[in-house]
Amino acid sequence: MSAPEFVPAGAMTDKVYQSPPRRPQQWLADRPGDVVGEVVQPTGPALGNQGPDQGYVLKLSSQFAGSLVLAPGEHEADAIAGACSVALRRASILGRGPVVDDLRLALTIFGYLSEAPAELVTFRREMFDEVHHQVIHYRQARDIADLVPEMTLRSSVGSVEADHAVDWRGPLGLAT
Repeated sequence: MSAPEFVPAGAMTDKVYQSPPRRPQQWLADRPGDVVGEVVQPTGPALGNQGPDQGYVLKLSSQFAGSLVLAPGEHEADAIAGACSVALRRASILGRGPVVDDLRLALTIFGYLSEAPAELVTFRREMFDEVHHQVIHYRQARDIADLVPEMTLRSSVGSVEADHAVDWRGPLGLAT
């Protein structure tokens, strides 16, 4: 393809990019923070659950805006933030990015999608209070995510909804 007439003829003759010289030594993971050895990712308190495209959960959470059943004194932003932490943990356990069912499961467990028993409202109220301020309350969000047993997170949304309808403590692994 030829250049348009208004482009000066010498403009295309100058070399603009040149590859850097080849490095003879191999790359090593020797910087602070590099993950080395058999461990894929460190685990432990406050390290969270790593997974792909986790920011997408924020877009998914907008689908629930205005539809949560909240008790007086509860805030939608807190319920969404706590549910997002549970949803992200579930998605990472299943080895994928978040989907809407991850949020639906989390909101069901804590009774935000229907009228919740007074006992559950009392249980969740202090736990979710101000959790949407993630900078200050990160540990609180992690505690919410860690509260839900892995067995529940691996279950289908339908089975968790059925268990929650029988007794809200079941999906949380709490003794009755």
